[in-house]
Amino acid sequence: MVLTLAAAFVVGCDKQKAAIEENKEAKKEAIDNRKDAVDIAAKEAKKQTDVDATVEKAKIEANKVAAQAQLDADKKKADAQAAFEKARVDAEKK
Repeated sequence: MVLTLAAAFVVGCDKQKAAIEENKEAKKEAIDNRKDAVDIAAKEAKKQTDVDATVEKAKIEANKVAAQAQLDADKKKADAQAAFEKARVDAEKK
């Protein structure tokens, strides 16, 4: 009877150990899955940041081009205004 009890105890311990091992493996797998999800999310965030930066750079470049075009137009307007005023002065002399 003692042997039967000892055998039952050993079998019970083995089942508990197996359950503990299964639980440990399940936890490790869940952690690995979360790590993979974090990695994927970080990669996606980096991609989105790159896209956002590209868009911002394009906006900055477009604003620069527009400002330069406006300044060029202002220069031409100043040249035209000066030419007009010179012509008016010449006309008044005559």
